[in-house]
Amino acid sequence: MAERRHADLVAETTRSNAATSALAASWRRSLVKHGLDPADTRDPARVSGDDLARRRERMEPFLSVADPQLDQLYNLVGLSGCNVLLTDAQGVVLAQRVSDGDAGQFREWGLWQGADWSESAQGTNGIGTCLADGRPVTIHRDEHFHTRNIGMSCMDAPIWGPDGGLIAALDVSSARADQTERYNRLIAAQVAQTARAIETTFFRASFPDARIIVAQQDDADAAMLLAVDKDDLAIGATRAARRLLGLEREGAFRPRPAADLLGRGDDQAGGFERAERAAVTRALARADGNMSAAARALGIGRATLYRRMAKLGIGDK
Repeated sequence: MAERRHADLVAETTRSNAATSALAASWRRSLVKHGLDPADTRDPARVSGDDLARRRERMEPFLSVADPQLDQLYNLVGLSGCNVLLTDAQGVVLAQRVSDGDAGQFREWGLWQGADWSESAQGTNGIGTCLADGRPVTIHRDEHFHTRNIGMSCMDAPIWGPDGGLIAALDVSSARADQTERYNRLIAAQVAQTARAIETTFFRASFPDARIIVAQQDDADAAMLLAVDKDDLAIGATRAARRLLGLEREGAFRPRPAADLLGRGDDQAGGFERAERAAVTRALARADGNMSAAARALGIGRATLYRRMAKLGIGDK
């Protein structure tokens, strides 16, 4: 009876023009766009073993970065009856952490490796709706679209790749009937923090030879990082940094001077002189004031170095 009432509520809400919440929008997508039935009790579809292996192989560099963070998150929430899941951008579960005692319940629900939890397949749910909306979501019990899923709570956060595109969803699902919304909020905060940590670590690993700059940020929930090469050109940026700095939303972008992006650029007049002054000053600092060593590092003679210093006003009192 409760299942029938839930299905009726979903149908009624999606027909109402007054329902404008993000949850109602997701229910409407599930019913109208994806043609799903909230009363459908079939288990979530699972990809084949070969397909899952291929997906994991494609994501191996990312998974190797994420694994320690999944372990850490599970150590925090596992004893409270939670299952930690990591999916690809299509909502297919690639990795999980779950206790032996809770494994049976989650396997029965389909919260298992290889399962497809995209919104187009399962309707409104933590993983699928997080990926569809590109934002952290919590789907608590009867907020799920399918009646078969209303016994669970799911807290999710998206993970953005180094190219600015959506790469994964991080999920914590609870099997406890007494899970409260207040406790969900605590878990959701931890999920968001872990997702940021994975995104940041993977971004750094994707630009091993670059200097990583943390951009000025007001949004504590976003990783705003810029990868800068040896010529001080920005060659990579996280999703949040792209939005903040007005860069291309996804994909490769034209390298730009980091100083320009970060608001520290000047007009071009005298640019070479400033660059030369900076190079000489750095060489002297690295050589601890030894003129011969600084000249060798710059590839010039000692007399030339003195002349350049005099022109640039370096060392003047």
